[in-house]
Amino acid sequence: MTTIEILAEAGVALARQPLTASQRHHAQRAVVDWASALLPGAVQAPAQAVAQALADDLDHGRSRLASGRPATARAAALVNGTAAHTVEVDDIYREAIYHPGAPTISAAWAVAQDVAADGTQFLQAVVAGYELSTRIGTALGRAHYRYWHNTGTVGCFGAAAAAAALYGLDSTRFAHALATAATFASGLQQAFRTDSMSKPLHAGRAAEAGVLAAQLARAGVTGSAAVLDGETGLGRALGERGAGGLDWSAALVDLGQVFHIEAMTFKNHACCGHTFAAIDGALALKQQMAISADDIASVQVATYRPALEVAGHTQPRTAAEARFSLFYVVATALRFDRVRLAAFSDERLQDPQTRALMQRITLTVDPAIDVAFPARRAARLTVTTHGGRTSSRLQPTRKGDPELPLSDADLDDKFIELAGPVLGAQRAHAVLGRLWSLDSARALPDFAA
Repeated sequence: MTTIEILAEAGVALARQPLTASQRHHAQRAVVDWASALLPGAVQAPAQAVAQALADDLDHGRSRLASGRPATARAAALVNGTAAHTVEVDDIYREAIYHPGAPTISAAWAVAQDVAADGTQFLQAVVAGYELSTRIGTALGRAHYRYWHNTGTVGCFGAAAAAAALYGLDSTRFAHALATAATFASGLQQAFRTDSMSKPLHAGRAAEAGVLAAQLARAGVTGSAAVLDGETGLGRALGERGAGGLDWSAALVDLGQVFHIEAMTFKNHACCGHTFAAIDGALALKQQMAISADDIASVQVATYRPALEVAGHTQPRTAAEARFSLFYVVATALRFDRVRLAAFSDERLQDPQTRALMQRITLTVDPAIDVAFPARRAARLTVTTHGGRTSSRLQPTRKGDPELPLSDADLDDKFIELAGPVLGAQRAHAVLGRLWSLDSARALPDFAA
């Protein structure tokens, strides 16, 4: 059997088998976190511009945008997927360097509404999408992340698997959906190395591509079973460049036995996840040393190379660039003790004390930390005060990682903080309660109701 066929059989099984209590709970956690990212993103420029561009696909169909506006399944997946990745608070599967929630759950939500699925069927589809796509991302490895944005490329598979599960495709058509999704896979890192709105579109396009791939397979469109393994397939094109091609077997060995959705990272800061260890370490040193930002003469940050490559903006001009600036987010954390949505307001971006502190921060690659990436995301910080005091700290992981997880209560607080201004406090609490009760819901809740 080809890798696509193995994945398809596993996907059908995952879509049909009852979830354990743990799997169900972690799937609900992922959905709550996705909604926390979706709702504030839905009122931002990228998602609203996408909705405007897709006007012909709106106001009819059985799916819904976050605003409650009717849409076709594909349009809803594209707009909601874009929204869910816009404010940079969506989940991470660390080993795959990948945000599964924005593409996978956006696709599953749109298709579940399209076919009137119940909450349990929806959660099963989410699990199927997470389990298949995270393994593909893990197999593609660090080499893939050099040029490609995994949430765009790998996200197509999560979306296709979730959609195929909800459309009830058999293993043959499920395989065709995954195979077609493979040739749709795209998303270049250069799109967010400079200022643009393209990065959230990667998640939205992946969600839409997955839905379309499943719809095509349902209609009888076939894909290449060797699209991952073949000599000109995705493994050779986008993965490690070894003579024998990519070895998929290691990533698939525990499929259906170990559930990656139970080992997610949920963001505690509203910016690039590569900056989190540095932020957490800076905050810990500030508290330990009992100092203010004005006391700091210098901050040295040593971390893994991709963090510097992706989040190395020295003088960010826009919110999008600031979210990918270690200089900015570490300085902001030291000034204001947190890096949430307010950190990227125009006023904060121009804050003179933050800008001055940025000039006193240096970044380097720590070889020992770098070799552990992507399985570990660490940073080593040294802070020196104007009075000559110096203290150092190794931050071995990030708050929100599986080793230091956000609790359910933390996720509730995150949802209310991010969704409350959009929905209003009373409706936000009501929606949150319905999201935690999806396993017994006959239909998905309407955010706008």
